[in-house]
Amino acid sequence: MKTITPKEAFEHMQADPRAVLIDVRETSEFADEHAERAQNIPLSILPLRIQEISAASEIFFICQSGGRSGQAAAFAEKAGLSQVKNVSGGTLGWIHDGLPTTARI
Repeated sequence: MKTITPKEAFEHMQADPRAVLIDVRETSEFADEHAERAQNIPLSILPLRIQEISAASEIFFICQSGGRSGQAAAFAEKAGLSQVKNVSGGTLGWIHDGLPTTARI
């Protein structure tokens, strides 16, 4: 499975508007704080919604620290998607790197 740092994922997304960032945490976790431009598709329902993201130029999976997003990336690869990467360090790494987030007020 391919991995990418939060900063690299952010830079790819800035350069390519067709790249998507999928946060696979549960909805309540996502609501607390998430990477800007992230879409929430919890890991538990990813198999039902994988076709929604199949046309993206690049697909970056992110979770809290990298475990669930690794599972999501592996699933997506098995489903035939080749443009998949796991964001190492997850949302915690994203925040640590000072990248933009959206937080519940």
